[in-house]
Order: sequence, then C-alpha cells, then structure tokens
Amino acid sequence: MAAGLFDAPPAAIGRVDEPAAEATYRALSGTAIAAGALAVLSPLAFASWWLLIVPAVGVVLGLAAWRDIVRRPEALTGIRLAVGATVVAAACLAGGVSFLSWVYATELPEGFERIHYGMLQPPEAAPAAFIPESARMIDGRDVLLKGYMYPGKQQHGIRQFLLVRDQGDCCFGGNPKITDRVLVHLADEKGIGFSPRQKKIAGRFVVRPTAGRDGIEGGVLYHLENAFTR
Repeated sequence: MAAGLFDAPPAAIGRVDEPAAEATYRALSGTAIAAGALAVLSPLAFASWWLLIVPAVGVVLGLAAWRDIVRRPEALTGIRLAVGATVVAAACLAGGVSFLSWVYATELPEGFERIHYGMLQPPEAAPAAFIPESARMIDGRDVLLKGYMYPGKQQHGIRQFLLVRDQGDCCFGGNPKITDRVLVHLADEKGIGFSPRQKKIAGRFVVRPTAGRDGIEGGVLYHLENAFTR
C-alpha cells in the first residue's frame, strides 16, 4: 500500500533527537558572577588605599571560578565571565596601586614632612591636654596633615577651621578631644568651601594653647598657619 503524504515511515515513529537527549544542564558559576560584580566595582580602587581590597578579592574569585569551570566543564559554565572579571579586576588593582603611589609621592610639598594625629597624643597616664614631646619636636616646622573639616555655620569662603582626626568627630556631632583638633589658618584670602571628604593640609605647625573662641569649644593646642590644601 502506498504511503500517504502525512504518513511517517515505521522507523521514525517514537524517535527522539539524539543530541537533545544527551544534552545536560550546566549551571552558571556563582563564583564567576561574584567576580563579575567585583570587577564592575573595581575602579573604586583609584579612590583610596583601603578600596584596593575590591579588585584584589575580584582577582581571587575570578581565578577560583576559572579553575572550577575548567575542572568541571560538564557541570559549570561562565568561563568568559570568569576570565573577563579576572582581567578587569587585575588591571584596576595594578592601576590603583600605581595611581595612589603617584599621588602619595607628589602630594608632599618640597621641604615639608608628613605628620599624623598619633604624634599629637599625650601618654596614657597624662592629662588630656598634655603636649607630648613628639608634638613639641615639630613645633615651627612645615608639615602635611590629613584630616576632616569640623562643620560650622559657614559653608563657603572658609579661611579658618578645625581639622579633626576622623569622620566620627566631624560628621556626627561629636566633640573631638583637644589633641584631635588642629586649628587651620589658610593663606588664601578666598578660602575654601566645606567638604566632608578628607583634606590634605600643608602649613607651619605651631604649638600654641589657645582658649576657646569663635565657636571653638574647649580651645586648641595646635595650629597650622599660612596653610594651603593639597
């Protein structure tokens, strides 16, 4: 009997597509996804030394995902994501280190020295307003100090302000201890605007205990005179 137009040959009945039957599901590597997310955030490394942790972890996760996918290709996919994330994170890590090193090397004016708030603190058993020898040794010297502007009523054209040790003091209404505050006197008559970001201030360091005035409660021990921003 002749086969009709829509009749299938006996051998074709019940046959399935062999490649489709043999195909297995492969999951996208979760580690590769995490590495990709960190790679997107890796340019943050150019902003601060501590943010270098972002691309560093991205490189570690990218390499781990790459290794797992190569070892288990039948179960995992995402090799391109893992490789791409590793490359981007590594590039940002290297670029961030280079950029921050350049900034550190060039931010110090010639003839100045770096100081930090730890040099201004009294010994453990001494009174709160005790001036340590480490502070007296830099009295009258040109220095660079990093800190945060203590907020006041004036927002623009600021020529005098307190430079405090950390953001907890300057941004959340805290009253910084007297050895954590330095009164800055800017040389530029135009002054600067208030900013919550860290400031790099260079100037002549002077030890001169001064009673509280101009809204500076508790007074100050230390000054940066003829100062300018970096």
